[in-house]
Amino acid sequence: MTSDRPSVQAAPQWRAASRCNNGECVEVALLSPGRVGVRDNKNPGGPVLTFTTGEWDDFLRVIRQSR
Repeated sequence: MTSDRPSVQAAPQWRAASRCNNGECVEVALLSPGRVGVRDNKNPGGPVLTFTTGEWDDFLRVIRQSR
């Protein structure tokens, strides 16, 4: 199984979804070991939702099952 988590860097490395094509997307980054951040790419200085890696994995699993 491949991981959908980015690697931890000194500064978060934000990445957009591969299906983002209209510029209105969310970005995700591994903020620290065990914490994933999600933000609006149009407002990079705005609020960041944070999740544990377990919560993030659960979210991705549910999304994949709904396809």
